Amino acid sequence: MIDFFKKKESNLPDFWKNYEATFSKNAIENIEDITFVVLDTETTGLDYYTDRMLCIGALKLHKNVIKIDSTFEIFIKQEHYNRETAQIHGILKNGKTERITELEAIKLFLVYLENSIIIAHHAHFDITIFNKALHRNNLPKLKNKVLDTSTLYKKTLIKSNLLNRKEHYSLDELTDKFNISKKDRHTALGDAYITAIAFLKILNKLKEKKKLTVQQLLRLG
Repeated sequence: MIDFFKKKESNLPDFWKNYEATFSKNAIENIEDITFVVLDTETTGLDYYTDRMLCIGALKLHKNVIKIDSTFEIFIKQEHYNRETAQIHGILKNGKTERITELEAIKLFLVYLENSIIIAHHAHFDITIFNKALHRNNLPKLKNKVLDTSTLYKKTLIKSNLLNRKEHYSLDELTDKFNISKKDRHTALGDAYITAIAFLKILNKLKEKKKLTVQQLLRLG
């Protein structure tokens, strides 16, 4: 059994092994020293099994600063196409934007991502749709820790029987709550930028209650 897993691991490509190697670094407990990668995907639909990623947008957060000079945005070739979702994200089947294969997109994103903590809104969807792409290319699941801004936002709300807390809060609701511009909404990089601003505002609210370590933050989100 052990030999089987060693053999399977040895068959993984070098780019995956390089990605895994970034997790050998010592854990950081100071939030100010952590690099977060804020992720958003635009997809052909919401079905994990039949739908595919059309675009991956991401940016980095470090020391409470959005690193505008190191954003990530790539478009992916897909045969699958959905006219209804295209009306939302605007990515046309025969658009002129340069596109790369799913495997090439995975390689580039893992180099960008390394061992960063991922932040996403309704993160389960983005992580699952990316993991499905990894599976199609015979790769393991992402190893990164993940924070969900929808979950974190609920932690900032006052607990009271008089207030009705929702199970889920949309990104539009957070833009309204924090007065964030909706420019470039429903583009992967635009939504990643909105999510990054929302996360910083949520983090400030959480810090008002107590000083947070990285592990405490992960338990909240």
